[in-house]
Amino acid sequence: MKLPGKIAIMGGGSWATAIAKMFLSQEDSINWYMRRDDRIADFKRLGHNPAYLTGVKFDMKRINFSSNINDIVKESDTLVFVTPSPYLKAHLKKLKTRIKDKFIITAIKGIVPDDNLIVSEYFTKEYGVPPENIAVLAGPCHAEEVALERLSYLTLACPDKDKARIFARRLGSSYIKTSVSDDVAGIEYSSVLKNVYAIAAGICSGLKYGDNFQAVLISNAIQEMRRFLDTVHPLNRNVDESVYLGDLLVTGYSNFSRNRTFGTMIGKGYSVKSAQIEMEMIAEGYYGTKCIKEINKHHHVNMPILDAVYNILYERISPMIEIKLLTDSFR
Repeated sequence: MKLPGKIAIMGGGSWATAIAKMFLSQEDSINWYMRRDDRIADFKRLGHNPAYLTGVKFDMKRINFSSNINDIVKESDTLVFVTPSPYLKAHLKKLKTRIKDKFIITAIKGIVPDDNLIVSEYFTKEYGVPPENIAVLAGPCHAEEVALERLSYLTLACPDKDKARIFARRLGSSYIKTSVSDDVAGIEYSSVLKNVYAIAAGICSGLKYGDNFQAVLISNAIQEMRRFLDTVHPLNRNVDESVYLGDLLVTGYSNFSRNRTFGTMIGKGYSVKSAQIEMEMIAEGYYGTKCIKEINKHHHVNMPILDAVYNILYERISPMIEIKLLTDSFR
């Protein structure tokens, strides 16, 4: 099995930068698509990403940068997508090159807005990429800690587990431990939900709820996640594994979590717009909340935490009132 071939990183944020660092520990060189020419010029001049993880130095001779998505796709066999989900369609609209014959890895922890599709389903439906040529990269792994080479764990999920194992080996290192799975949809949905629950944890923090309640919130969140996954994608899975529960815990508790930070600002009284402006970074859970809410209209899973976050973000119900109602439903 001849994989992965030439690898391309599609995106220029912190997680894209961390993944590039992981692959370059094994690969001689990579292609790298970034939207902005000025960012590419600064990257080449400085030897690091000028906007994210600035402490990670790169050998510029081993990276082929381009702001032309078609050039990068043509020259690559494996495309690792790390763009925020709200912007994915805008990037792909520039494509004039077929990607159905490429191997796709999605490291996007979000749902494609409007379509309400997880990213793997979107690539299959809109671009004809067969499911066995799509993998998901997920797990409790903050980009900032990868940059510091702190021990982290990642899971590669693909219907073809042999392909997943090949990429898992390519990403592994002394500080990156990897495992494989075939639960592509379940892992993608859990990656979206954990951002929603992290916003809930942040809102509660902003409202001055303590550690005792946060533990109860997260305990209820993993139960809610299990109910949803078992309904939308029934499979023999263990949500206590690190790619599900571990990712939820780190996103719900860590100071690196932008979704928790966003929620904390909402709990302190910021409007959604003002919180988004001040953060200057995408909180995927904001979009994920609406998408999962729309999807759940067809499944009717009992999801009180999702409903509370949706009511706060989109119905402008007072966080204090909504969380109080939520606390009364917990045990």
